[in-house]
Amino acid sequence: MTGADGNSGGMGAGVGRGIAVALVAITLFAAVDVCSKLLGQRMSPIQVVCVRFVLFVPVAVALAMRRGEGLVWRSGMPGLQVFRSLLLPVQMWFYISAFAALPLADVQAIGASAPLLVTALSVPLLGERVGWRRWSAVMVGFAGVVLIVRPGFAEFRLPMLYVVAGTTCWAFYQIILKVVGRVDSAATTGLWTAVIGSLSSSIACAFVWTTPDATGWWLLMAAALTGGLGHIVYSHAFSLAPASTLQPFNYLLLVYAAILGWLVFGDVPDGWTAVGAGLVVASGLYTFHRERQSQRRQSAAAEG
Repeated sequence: MTGADGNSGGMGAGVGRGIAVALVAITLFAAVDVCSKLLGQRMSPIQVVCVRFVLFVPVAVALAMRRGEGLVWRSGMPGLQVFRSLLLPVQMWFYISAFAALPLADVQAIGASAPLLVTALSVPLLGERVGWRRWSAVMVGFAGVVLIVRPGFAEFRLPMLYVVAGTTCWAFYQIILKVVGRVDSAATTGLWTAVIGSLSSSIACAFVWTTPDATGWWLLMAAALTGGLGHIVYSHAFSLAPASTLQPFNYLLLVYAAILGWLVFGDVPDGWTAVGAGLVVASGLYTFHRERQSQRRQSAAAEG
């Protein structure tokens, strides 16, 4: 009994540390959003994407080096790795373009629907089963996005479609990540992400490159460093706590976006955006709740 209690206590402490680490990562991601908005107003978004990927390459190479093995770059699904790696710079381009024209909170409110879209796509693409409750949550979340975007109304702006497109790319990226994760290590996947993203964005950047001023370089470095560090810290959080425990904390990005958008840019979300964001967050939290219940039932059945 003592040993079991000790393990349980250790596990609880580990989950607590995982949540704390995740909060640090989310704070870093919020800083990246501010840098991205400032950069998107100064230079081409593809240039921002390119610099971030180029600076990520040496980090990914270092993480993929194994003593006695060298660089663990071979993939069991190279085609999917290339396609997935191309999706990420496209998604980043959409988001940075949207950040330049929209309040941070509007972008994050739409982006918060990504887990709901992953849930919907997991049925045809991964063969997963989703019950009517989670489908209902997906529909409510979609209604929230419609409230934020308001297609056909005076408030609608084209950059909102950038966010929708970027969120769709991000959802497909995560679906494919689940598939390649069955055969490739995280280090291998990270290396493919960095190299393919760097090559593709560099080719595109060659046509739009403009030399940044001192402030531009500082912002580029800040975005690259906080973004890279954020992903490393976030990955560490997943080693300490279950994904289902950490995912709801991602919605804190909405809070950060609203606060930083007001403090740095003077943006205040309107009422429709607030209502739509509330629907998206509530739907997402309910979906995570149902997934955790489903996982517990499956674990109980396996143990029985």
